[in-house]
Amino acid sequence: MKKLFISLALLGSVTGTTLSAQTDEQKAAKADSLLQSYANKNMFTGSVLVAKGGKVLLSKGYGMANYSDNVPNTATTKFKLASVSKQFTAMAIMMLQEKGTLSVDDKLSKYIPDYPKGDSITIHHLVTHTSGIKDFTSLPVFDSIMTLPMTLDKEISYFKTKPLDFNPGSKHQYSNSGYLLLSYIIEKASGKKYGVFMKENIFDPLGMKNTGLYDNGEVLQHVALGYSEEGEKLVNAQYIDMSIPSGAGALYSTVEDMYLWDRALYTEKLVSKASMEKITTPFLDKYAYGWMIDNYAGHKWIFHTGGIQGFATVMNRFPDDDMCIVVLKNVDSQKFFNANKTLRAIMFGTKYETPVERKIATIDKKAYEKLKGDYELMPGFVMTISTEEGRIYAQATNQPRLELYPESEYMYFSKAVDAQMEFTKDKKGNITTLTLHQGGQHMPAKKLK
Repeated sequence: MKKLFISLALLGSVTGTTLSAQTDEQKAAKADSLLQSYANKNMFTGSVLVAKGGKVLLSKGYGMANYSDNVPNTATTKFKLASVSKQFTAMAIMMLQEKGTLSVDDKLSKYIPDYPKGDSITIHHLVTHTSGIKDFTSLPVFDSIMTLPMTLDKEISYFKTKPLDFNPGSKHQYSNSGYLLLSYIIEKASGKKYGVFMKENIFDPLGMKNTGLYDNGEVLQHVALGYSEEGEKLVNAQYIDMSIPSGAGALYSTVEDMYLWDRALYTEKLVSKASMEKITTPFLDKYAYGWMIDNYAGHKWIFHTGGIQGFATVMNRFPDDDMCIVVLKNVDSQKFFNANKTLRAIMFGTKYETPVERKIATIDKKAYEKLKGDYELMPGFVMTISTEEGRIYAQATNQPRLELYPESEYMYFSKAVDAQMEFTKDKKGNITTLTLHQGGQHMPAKKLK
């Protein structure tokens, strides 16, 4: 099962088709044509916005927001943002700091006095995923409670007593728990519910009329339903009660509202330039305050991905180019078309691969058993291959478990991410290596004994 609002890092190398010199308008037209072609093949469904230099080049929906009622996606369709929500939570923290209501150096114990080792964990650690607090979504109990209405106090009780995975500040490890705690802190510091604070201080001032905190009891208009793939068909995504993600992943928005957000980040409408500098300065492993900071084709790249049952989202900003690319999808395992990667390549004139529609091979399910085990991609980062009820799964350290599908007895692919896994055997027929093919990279991982 796809876990909650997990951020999957996008690998940067791309190969394949390249573009000759074109205008930005021509590039956007090329992107639109490609997106539409894959939407026609049921390989993409969602909404996309591309803008540069203050001009919107592409703002459009593809596929269906609701397949049952034949309602198409548009530029004003509302999508669950999943982990793209984190950048708004981080902004709220910085706004409260500028108001003198809190400090990122505050200890967690200031807000939850009995939190174990709360004196060693700061707000800064929570925002940058360096607290060492175990990720709530990785707990064995998560699958059994994800459909239940939940208060922040109740959620925190599930991971509060778990031992830290490492000393705070010593390493980076993605943890939704940290952003649940930040939601709690925002409410304590502001005296307002998280959703109310965000609406009054960010969404309303910026004119983001189609953005808010998802409420299971609220009737939203023009909202996308979430879907997953089951075999070769789309099915309604597994239900999750949206009280659970909170500031870690429960916001919804449209591509057009996300562009209003992008424009505001070039100004001091919300916080000062000094605070924005703090927000976009990476601490460990390229992670800053609710954003990943990287480089794409020599251009500064500020982004965050998100995934929740039925949805996959990406917000990209290239501030030196004044370019913004937003991709909001309402299928969490759409076949092989990484629209975000392809859009980046088209807009920067770099190489990209034309997606391949992979076919599921019919093989003896007994072949899965010999592939099971742990494969070390790098120190501390292991890919675990497991089986359950005739299906085969892969799960990387602190990542969601993903179902794999066979192309052959030793080659498998994922529908959730654009990746293949190839298994190699020795002369005795024993599996010795897994090679992960993703983003133009080929990463061998030896099987651990």
